Amino acid sequence: MKKNQMKKFRKGERNALGMTADQSSVIRNTAWEKSSRWYDKLVGEGGHYYHEHVILPAVLAIFKLQNGDSVLDIGSGQGVLARILPRGISYVGVDASLSLTKVASAKNKNPEHRYVCADAGKTLPVAKKDFTHAAIILALQNMENPGSVLKNTAVHLKGGAKLVIVLNHPAFRIPRQSGWDVNPKNNIQYRWINRYLSPMKIPLNMHPGKSNTELTWSFHEPISAYAKFLKEAGFVIENIEEWSSDKTSTSREKKREDRARAEIPLFMCVVAIKK
Repeated sequence: MKKNQMKKFRKGERNALGMTADQSSVIRNTAWEKSSRWYDKLVGEGGHYYHEHVILPAVLAIFKLQNGDSVLDIGSGQGVLARILPRGISYVGVDASLSLTKVASAKNKNPEHRYVCADAGKTLPVAKKDFTHAAIILALQNMENPGSVLKNTAVHLKGGAKLVIVLNHPAFRIPRQSGWDVNPKNNIQYRWINRYLSPMKIPLNMHPGKSNTELTWSFHEPISAYAKFLKEAGFVIENIEEWSSDKTSTSREKKREDRARAEIPLFMCVVAIKK
């Protein structure tokens, strides 16, 4: 097949990544699809720094996977979570980027793992309805309809299944509406928040400092909205964890910076159980 030439298939037929012709056409034009090469390079084989040092070890500890369990990964990207799962765990990753899904499939060496290219805000082309675990890691805030995503996820989980959602902290890490500053009166570093309660669709430049680069979008919701979405999708919140950076400063302002970094979390993790 020539480069950029798509296989033609009949109406309703699905390709190897689970897509119909219409879905394939739409997905090729999404913001994340246009930036997939950059994202793959940024995250790499094992994830970026926080994937490796903070997020993935904590997710595995929460999951407590046993042989025969199954994982549904929404917003799976190039399969970072899949590659650290123990043997004996079946896995399906769903992502809206065709290129990232292809990268994940190419890197996959586990016959119990597979990837589907689909919009998680719509009905998922996944037959299995009894996954024991699900994850949405640093992805839900890039999806415009988080309530629909959670409802679609719930359809494929068995009763009592565990869902782990990792977010950039909705109260402290709001693109364009939060940041660091230092109080000149006491030399204390603090986090300022400009807006929080209002839902927001926020444009993000994928390559800051460069002109004419691709935009993607971050969809902000307050914490209370996520609780509402989970309840409506049939989940009960079991626990909420807040994770700070494990990095330390080397500058002369080390004490001030390390204290601020330890006190203001980077991520919020919501653990929910399907009723």
